[in-house]
Amino acid sequence: MSRYKAVVRKRGSLLKQLSIAALLLATTACATAPQGASVAGAPPSATATQPAADPAAEDARLLAFLDKGFDEMVARSPESLTALGSKERYGELDDYTDAEAQRQRAMADAQLAAMKSQFTLEGLSPAGQLSYRLYEQQVTNGRENFEWRRYGFPVSTNGSPAGDIPVLLINQHRIDSVADAEAYVSRLKAVDRVMREVADEMRGQARMGIVPPKLNFAPVRADAKKIVTGAPFDKGADSALFADFKTKVGKLDAPAAEKERLIGEARTALTGPFRQGYQTFFSVLDEIEPQAKGNDGVWSLPRGDEYYANRLRMFTTTDLTADQIHQIGLDEVKRIQGEMEAIKQRVGFKGTLQQFFQHIKTGKQFKYPNSEAGRQQYLTDAKAFIAQVMDKAPQWFERLPKAPLEVRAVEKFREGTASVAFYNRPAPDGSRPGIYYVNLADMTQVLKPQIEGISYHEGAPGHHFQLARQMELTGIPKFRLFGGYGAYVEGWGLYAERLGKEMGFYQNPYSEFGHLSLELWRAVRLVTDTGLHSKRWSRERAIQYFQQNSLLSEADIVREVERYINWPGQATSYKIGQLKIIELRRKAEAALGDRFDIRAFHEAVLGQGALPLDVLEQEVDAYIARAKG
Repeated sequence: MSRYKAVVRKRGSLLKQLSIAALLLATTACATAPQGASVAGAPPSATATQPAADPAAEDARLLAFLDKGFDEMVARSPESLTALGSKERYGELDDYTDAEAQRQRAMADAQLAAMKSQFTLEGLSPAGQLSYRLYEQQVTNGRENFEWRRYGFPVSTNGSPAGDIPVLLINQHRIDSVADAEAYVSRLKAVDRVMREVADEMRGQARMGIVPPKLNFAPVRADAKKIVTGAPFDKGADSALFADFKTKVGKLDAPAAEKERLIGEARTALTGPFRQGYQTFFSVLDEIEPQAKGNDGVWSLPRGDEYYANRLRMFTTTDLTADQIHQIGLDEVKRIQGEMEAIKQRVGFKGTLQQFFQHIKTGKQFKYPNSEAGRQQYLTDAKAFIAQVMDKAPQWFERLPKAPLEVRAVEKFREGTASVAFYNRPAPDGSRPGIYYVNLADMTQVLKPQIEGISYHEGAPGHHFQLARQMELTGIPKFRLFGGYGAYVEGWGLYAERLGKEMGFYQNPYSEFGHLSLELWRAVRLVTDTGLHSKRWSRERAIQYFQQNSLLSEADIVREVERYINWPGQATSYKIGQLKIIELRRKAEAALGDRFDIRAFHEAVLGQGALPLDVLEQEVDAYIARAKG
């Protein structure tokens, strides 16, 4: 559930996913020729040199080459620069056009050609060869994915630019100087241009027969309206953005008159170009919504079956078919429910497993109060779960991330389209911690027995131990430090939930049942995602399957199914990745016997950052060989 989604998951159109922001999140191309340079033929950054005889020297040269390409590509995205902690192009927002996506695609292809002309695999060490192969694979996969760049929906229950931009400004745009405040105002003004580009993209998609499901429009519209509610748009308390700006400016070491000037400029920008941008956004929603035909999976789109096959390959990094994944899901549902039956009997519950689900869903003892006090108690409990992991972690891991981890509630303005929980990675310069977000919009839908497992997944030892740690690795290219593979990232998060039991947590049967319910949730995902997009299940059928086979609350079930409709294939990454990590651990345990060291195994899994599952297996095999001596 990372905000890859997430891990910093941008979850609007696939066009945007394939843009530079995806460098931080996804398995797409991620290096380039210099900004503004021609990409026909060899890029200007290429230098015709013969490989050095020393593999270490060649590795260093490749690292510099790939990092330069990464920096050149990131320079095209002001939003990605901010996410990485840079203040370069601080007053700008990204280019949301297809033309920009095509430029980035050409740059990645040119960079790959330059790498092949300047380096040979034979001249590199095994570590250098790994980076070479991973980069080649990512650019190749990015080229395949590019065909489908306009199939994602810019507006969905997973988010939209109308929510993403305020999140960027509030959570990532620091104001340490008057210039930073002016850059914030400049970004408010740029929203007008961005929303026109988004509107043009939605119209272009509609002409191709790609229209968002009906279910997307109401929540997206409602969340966007929250952004333009309150001062200075109308009477009442300050809007979220205006309050954020005033708070940050208020902390500046600047004359009062200067602060008043800045606040006045923000007010003018918000009521002028910013509001105009949102009016453009509302208008295109009104224009496109009547064209929505239903709430079906991607099979209903032109060449939908081919698109879904591509999504499964991208998110699982395997060649598993939809039918195979569906069956794996059915098998896992059966296995996990068997373990849950045993716990049900242990606590003496008389009735079916489904009745036990209802007992937990409706029991007051399993809920927090639906109040601010209840929300604060949730946050307190989640922090305590994280703290107990940190206390024991050195016994299970050779290295821990240096970046701090915070637990926060999702901001009010995006509760309607935010996930149940997710993780945002820290800034590389330490200016922003890792953040484990929880959606506390309706505490009646939150189940206490699940909080512990969610905390292990989104926080520690899950996404924070993997994503923050990955950013702190040395000697590997930036495209690997900030990139990811869904099956690896989410597979580790789900493995971390299971690891919590081995670490001595889940101390009562209900918390253990909650842990199993979360694993069951991810198994159900395999069934419902493939059901919706391959087997042509209706939204209602997917919801019904969830209701019959999971402990999720009714609101979360609907939220989940709608997420899968909008994000085909992503939901399959969790279980497929977890099963592979478990398989590799069992392989290592069997091969090493008494020499198996859990800390060394975890280092083998985490020590090279995110990897495709087949490459991860090669890394574990190498660890086994080293341990055998």
